[in-house]
Amino acid sequence: MDEASLRADMIEGLEHQIGETLDGTVLTALQRVSREPFVEDASATVGDDIGARAQSGESDDRSLELATVVRLLAALDADEGDEVLVVGAGVGYSVALIAEIVGAKRVHAVDIDREAVAIARSNLSATGYDAVLVDRRDGVHGLPEYAPYDRILLEAGVVEPPRALREQLASGGRIVYPRGTTVQTIAAIERPTDGETAVDDDAPAGFQTVETAGPTRVQPMLADGEQRGVERNRTRREDAERAEQGHFARHGWEQDWIDWDDQV
Repeated sequence: MDEASLRADMIEGLEHQIGETLDGTVLTALQRVSREPFVEDASATVGDDIGARAQSGESDDRSLELATVVRLLAALDADEGDEVLVVGAGVGYSVALIAEIVGAKRVHAVDIDREAVAIARSNLSATGYDAVLVDRRDGVHGLPEYAPYDRILLEAGVVEPPRALREQLASGGRIVYPRGTTVQTIAAIERPTDGETAVDDDAPAGFQTVETAGPTRVQPMLADGEQRGVERNRTRREDAERAEQGHFARHGWEQDWIDWDDQV
């Protein structure tokens, strides 16, 4: 089966999965951007997206589940010529889709993981989107050198977007992100244009929630100094470390008699 047919099958399966027909700029981008160069094993990944992993809504460390990518981009609602910042470059696939919509020179992506930056740069270059800027940065601080942005996409879960990102958004701009930590929904918030007032209990002060979609499940946003793949729950992490070190390997030690006269 040729590449065009494989891509058509992928889109058909995706539409069946999300329960709606795709149209507009997102569909056009999916038709034009090949997913295969962005994944190690294209056939396994596509099947995984539409199969077991799609049922759980989970993503792996760098490659978001395809339905999640589509819902994020639909909520982003970017147009040709928009300046876009993507926080979390991943493997570069969603970045390429956005570049297809708005123009590669108008897309800027950052990731705290150096390896992810290298992977995204390589994939984007190989697929003709090397005009996209991909930099190793702490996404909490955004990329102020190219602000303001019309659209900002976070590919990591947060309770609310960091202040620096909100400040780098243009008037009337939109931020899309997975809202929450364990239970997440995709949220799109906007900064009102000058003269308008936003009142929204779920959105940060000065912003208004304009769209929600979900549920979803992606990795939480990493802060500077954290490494991808490290267990964030302290209790589970310490239990795993003790188990690996053989902390629980010795049985019956609590029955050993301690001669305190010799110890004191």
